[in-house]
Amino acid sequence: MHNRKNPDFEGFIAEAKGTFKDRIYTDYLRRFAYGIDASCYAYVPRVVVRAVNESEIITLFALSQKYNTPLTFRAAGTSLSGQACSDSVLVLANAFWQDIEIIGNAESIKCGCGVIGVEANEALKPYGKKIGPDPATINNAMIGGIFSNNSSGMCCGVKQNSYNTIQSARFILHNGTILDTSKNAKPNENIESFLQKHKDKADSLLALREEILQDKELCELIKRKFAIKNTTGYSINALLDFSEIKDIVNHLFIGAEGTLGFVSQVEYECVEDYAFKACALLFYKDLALGAKAVEILAHNESLVSAAEIMDYACLDSAKSLENAPSELEKIQSRACAILVQLESSTQKELDSKIAYISKELESVPSLFGVHFSSDEKLMASWWKIRKALLPLAAGTRPSGSIVITEDICFPIHTFAQGIESITKLFDRFNFQGIIFGHALSGNVHFIITPNLNDEKESQAFGEFMEAMVDSVISLQGSTKAEHGTGRMIAPFVEKEWGAKAYSINRRIKEIFDPHALINPDVIISDNPQIHTQNLKQSSEVEDFINQCMECGFCEKVCPSRELTLTPRQRIAVRKEIARLEALLNGADSKGVIESNAKAVSTQKIGQGKTIADFSQRDNAQKLEELKRGYQYFGIETCATCSMCSLSCPLEIDSAKIAQKLNPSTKGAVSRFIATQSAKHFSPTLSLAKGGLHIANFGFAIFGKNTLNTLSKKMRFLPYIPRSLPRANAYRLESKNFSHSHHACRDEALGARVALPQRARPTPLREQSNAWDNGAQSSQVSVIYFSTCINRSFAPPSHLQDTRALQEVFESLCKKASVSVVYPQNLSNLCCGKAYKDYPQSAEAKRKEVYKALDSSVEELQGKGVEQIHIVCDHSACSYELKSGLQELDSTLTILDMPEFIESTLLPRLTITPLDEDIALYAMCATRKGKWDKSLESIAKTCTNGEVIIHSKTQCCGFAGNKGFICSELNASALRELSEFYKDRKLRLGFSSSSTCEIGLNDKTNITWQNLLYLVDSVSASGDK
Repeated sequence: MHNRKNPDFEGFIAEAKGTFKDRIYTDYLRRFAYGIDASCYAYVPRVVVRAVNESEIITLFALSQKYNTPLTFRAAGTSLSGQACSDSVLVLANAFWQDIEIIGNAESIKCGCGVIGVEANEALKPYGKKIGPDPATINNAMIGGIFSNNSSGMCCGVKQNSYNTIQSARFILHNGTILDTSKNAKPNENIESFLQKHKDKADSLLALREEILQDKELCELIKRKFAIKNTTGYSINALLDFSEIKDIVNHLFIGAEGTLGFVSQVEYECVEDYAFKACALLFYKDLALGAKAVEILAHNESLVSAAEIMDYACLDSAKSLENAPSELEKIQSRACAILVQLESSTQKELDSKIAYISKELESVPSLFGVHFSSDEKLMASWWKIRKALLPLAAGTRPSGSIVITEDICFPIHTFAQGIESITKLFDRFNFQGIIFGHALSGNVHFIITPNLNDEKESQAFGEFMEAMVDSVISLQGSTKAEHGTGRMIAPFVEKEWGAKAYSINRRIKEIFDPHALINPDVIISDNPQIHTQNLKQSSEVEDFINQCMECGFCEKVCPSRELTLTPRQRIAVRKEIARLEALLNGADSKGVIESNAKAVSTQKIGQGKTIADFSQRDNAQKLEELKRGYQYFGIETCATCSMCSLSCPLEIDSAKIAQKLNPSTKGAVSRFIATQSAKHFSPTLSLAKGGLHIANFGFAIFGKNTLNTLSKKMRFLPYIPRSLPRANAYRLESKNFSHSHHACRDEALGARVALPQRARPTPLREQSNAWDNGAQSSQVSVIYFSTCINRSFAPPSHLQDTRALQEVFESLCKKASVSVVYPQNLSNLCCGKAYKDYPQSAEAKRKEVYKALDSSVEELQGKGVEQIHIVCDHSACSYELKSGLQELDSTLTILDMPEFIESTLLPRLTITPLDEDIALYAMCATRKGKWDKSLESIAKTCTNGEVIIHSKTQCCGFAGNKGFICSELNASALRELSEFYKDRKLRLGFSSSSTCEIGLNDKTNITWQNLLYLVDSVSASGDK
């Protein structure tokens, strides 16, 4: 199909650098890493380019034509059929293509190609609407891929997929022409302009339409094939369904998998997101009974929103999920489940549907009955199982195997036969597979995990594919329902469609891509073996990352995703290092082969050298480059926040790679320093405070800009943020506020609280009279573990409220009549997070804290205090201590500061809210600990304005000290947040992490402080 003779990559790269500068990547590490996607294929691009606007796409098309270099466009990289892989020029179009525009009263929505599906739905939520397509990957897949693959999903079926809900789109053609099919398109970009400039293309499309209309048999075939889900080949039904060129082009590009041009924006018709929903998880003895239930549900399709079938292997793999249903432990082999969802605009209508469907299903015996629930948490836990099946199955695959995902569809009347035929193929070719899918649409997914290092299994896989295609075609099904043709089914398009329809497909490709330079070998390929070539090979590495299948679910939460690598890329590169090491050590390991490399042989190529000799040298060079680059890309720029583990269905924590491989923690000297500083922590902290004094003095003398210029030029100097904290000089003394209630009632809201004159610090044991006297009127005390970071930091001098955090907390406790107790020997205590790379020191420091807290609790109990709370004032440290407690047999309960404010202080205070909007940032630890909602609740209590949160930023990348030594990580992680707040004219922002606040102050024009400052400014004592 395509002519790829003499591509001039060197010329392409040389000229492209003028436009893309540091966004064009030619080093092996990034070419390999950025080439990874969720499919079973492994291609290494010759060059990777990150494009940020349409002008750059036009430039890339021009360079592609000039230098004969094929282009492949990539958004999220969650596609499964190999359509987003490239061995030429890979173009990343994601992070800078995220504009959303809601049209009218949400009649439609315009989304940039880099908008994640769930983000479009979040924007539409206030209107009670959503986009039609709802793939299982909607939390990660981007609009460009959803549109280009015609992804459907669980509820949308065929009726609400991209084909049936598109309103308009913006396309860029191979010659740089922009075609905007929206109503408000510019004159030089609208359909009329296209018809004038490209009459030949329009005429060719209309000629194809006429050819189809004249062939009754072909018309009937197209109608039948697209009556069910079908993404095999192009959407040639567009030529039958529409007569206007605008509509034909709109719909031909749907499911074209980026082979006809670039899609920069899509406008979708919005569909109802019904307020009332109910789900039932139904269990059946076997798939045959499950298929009968599916037929009943399909017969009542107008009443049922979704019906997802899962076989026993699926359910068995889901047992490990948090809050997995108890029924999973009761079912036996061969059982299956169907997750059914009903939706309505009123509760009465929903109840009616539940009653009717429950009655209809009585004819098929189920294992545990039919029980619908509208409990949101329960429904979410059921859907979590369904959406996680692919990576869950990958997690249980045998060592050395890879994941092959297939996606087929049958008419409902052959659905049961179809499932039976797949199970027979599993047995015939000796594959252990799992079956699941969108049963309401007759759409079946299955996964097999062959070991392609084994010659017999590799051959069996090829034969399995041939047999599967024959079986699906015999049952009038689709060999690709919603995952796209890609490379996986490209050799079988003609077999499924027949010669006449396939000819139409080829001519569509030629009209829009006459030089075959746009995503070649996808959908249309002359290579009959393309589906079995360049398959990923499995390399064994650390146990905690071995089971990663590179689905990409982790990427959107990673703070380094735009700077260096994402978690799946870190893991993939780690595996590639292991593969190359095995090859160089003589192990029998196949792997990634770049497009211009031939199979290793002993053919002589001059001077007695063989291809094998040169391949080994090439592998050695790649290995050296990967190892050298991995230090920065894989280790130094990993924030080690572990947010990836929350998004990963297998809870894989790629932060462990950096923690394990960090060379700065391996030497005897570094371990000695860590051990000694941990033992003598108070002097160590004094040195840190001294460093703050010096830095602030340097600012005063030289200016911040001068110091940061030096920092950038001399990498060994730390970055000095413009909002650098001062050294904390506040003296920490336990205080009895049991009688302070009435004294605080007349304090002015928002004013600095007048604190009692400080006396000599008195140890808790010497304060027994005070505590005994107070016990009569107040039985509430808080043991306040103020973290080492907050004992060191005080707010920067330019902020309005420069009180130390401890002083603010004491002010609040005084108003609430809650006595404050500091643990003994606090100056030497640390939660251990500062020593996370030194496990023994970290554990020792944690145990010191627990011992001190236990001692304080016992002493307060001895004084008769009944309500004793323990609070920590930095969320990252709170998470560290809470996590450590889970490993110990301890009765301690430690609260993070927002939890304590919400549960104990707020009920004892009178709040007069602000009348302004405020910003709020929930740091990664609060999300991991699941108390981020406490921050939001407190903020909403303290203002009548809007609490504005940039939900996409889930980790700021400051990561303790990385904000000082790797400031580009913090800057990259906060890029979107900075843009989000830039024009909102907010004055105040709040968080629960002093380190995060440094970066937030540095990267925005908002004043960020701990949430305590907000609560103190709007509160007075209450009669509680």
